[in-house]
Amino acid sequence: MALLDQPGMLIAVALGGYVLGSIPFGLVLTRLAGLGDIRQIGSGNIGATNVLRTGNKPLALLTLLLDGGKGGAAVLLAAIFTTDTVLPLVAGVVAVLGHNFPVWLKFKGGKGVATTIGTLLAAAWPIGIAVCITWLAMALVFRYSSLSAIVALVASPGLAWVIMPPPDNLPLAVMAGALGALTIVRHQANIRRLLNGDEPKIGRKKE
Repeated sequence: MALLDQPGMLIAVALGGYVLGSIPFGLVLTRLAGLGDIRQIGSGNIGATNVLRTGNKPLALLTLLLDGGKGGAAVLLAAIFTTDTVLPLVAGVVAVLGHNFPVWLKFKGGKGVATTIGTLLAAAWPIGIAVCITWLAMALVFRYSSLSAIVALVASPGLAWVIMPPPDNLPLAVMAGALGALTIVRHQANIRRLLNGDEPKIGRKKE
């Protein structure tokens, strides 16, 4: 079916994806662990990289898995309730938007890296794995989480094009491109710090 043939399903998928994506796991977990408000620590971000700056590695890993999981869950749940191949991609994109702009936190959320990767893994695992490998390679060489995320996610539409060529998977490449562009927008401050040499490396507590 065409994407707009069932507007009710489209709205339900979008709302469900947003609600899933907007759950601020980093904030909830750090408060439960007695570490205070993660938004007052380091970069102020609610994602796993900033949780790592608290020094609690298991909590950072759990945040990473849960943030990635909510993107993947949005895609997989949408796929259960519809036979349309595009609606699950919509759910994943909206889940990333929910993480980045959660209504519960006055639309001040994270940068969506883990949620984007989770979305890609659920939508097309070969592409998600390729993105993870790219991120890991960049992190091992340069030790900058932001640079690794930018390179991996900006490369994702190209990886999608090569691994699962259009036209059959054109929506997937378009989704990856949109999320890659959003990654650049959300990392403007990081890009400036990288250019100035002020960006903290992975594992370093930011003052």
